[in-house]
Amino acid sequence: MPQFSDDLFLGPAVTYMGTGLNQTEAVVTGSVTGTVMTVTSILSGEPLTIGQYVGGTGITAGSYITSFGTASGGLGTYNLSASSSATGSITITASGDGTLGDPSPMDLGVGPLGRVYVWDCVPQTLQTANIAASQTASGAGALVLTAGTSAKSIVRADGTTVVQLNTPRALQVNTSTTARAVTISGYDYFGQAMTETITVATAGTPVNGKKAFFQISGATISGSATAVTIGTTDILGLPVRCIDAGYVVKVGWNNTLAQDAGTFVAADMTNPATSTTGDVRGTYTPSSASNGVKRLVMTIAIPAIACGPNATRTGALGVTQA
Repeated sequence: MPQFSDDLFLGPAVTYMGTGLNQTEAVVTGSVTGTVMTVTSILSGEPLTIGQYVGGTGITAGSYITSFGTASGGLGTYNLSASSSATGSITITASGDGTLGDPSPMDLGVGPLGRVYVWDCVPQTLQTANIAASQTASGAGALVLTAGTSAKSIVRADGTTVVQLNTPRALQVNTSTTARAVTISGYDYFGQAMTETITVATAGTPVNGKKAFFQISGATISGSATAVTIGTTDILGLPVRCIDAGYVVKVGWNNTLAQDAGTFVAADMTNPATSTTGDVRGTYTPSSASNGVKRLVMTIAIPAIACGPNATRTGALGVTQA
């Protein structure tokens, strides 16, 4: 996960942060089953946030909130870092051991703080059949992959031959027959294996996938079709997990100062991921078509759960790919 040796800690000596004398940030009631916490009432404290530690009888020590489920700070479900089984009063604390009050002693001020990630890419023009050229499928089975325009065939270190793109992006599928499901296998930008099933509902109408592939190793179809193609889209895969548009500081596109009015899709935090869930880090589609010249420069705010000494793999890169 991304870590930095110069994490910022403000203040020259031990300080006491906080404005009140409460023992904990929040006291809630609810239950914890496995890694899911359900909050039914909030008795005191501030809204819940990602990274806060969870305490209470029956809750594994050191558990903390990794992501929002159905809730976003209030009542509902939250995903935790460790599996537990508990009901009743739950404490959401500002510190790891649940014993420090508020104000609480800290070695060096408020650190660690987050960072920003500057994502810079020049996506090639999308192609409708540069992963698999038009071919006839006589029945269910494997399709033939052919690296076309803006793609290249390479052999990975593990000996697998793949079609590689210049930047991670979602794929599109088109078939001559309705109700045909095409399952694509490959790898993301970090080399993690992934799959996606894309189903064509209307013959001859391309269907865009949700997941950003960097390398494609294979594809299968669920039945016969006289023409099948697999190509690329302008749905580009983010390099880090982004769970809310609020973390997108700036999007520059095609050398324009104004914020680009494209389409942002937040990271899909469904855990475990499946072949039909969304991208685990999120995607962005620019406001106009790529052409191999237009540059995308996106500045993304990275929270402490994604960088620094307490970062987690999920916080930085999303849940494990399916």
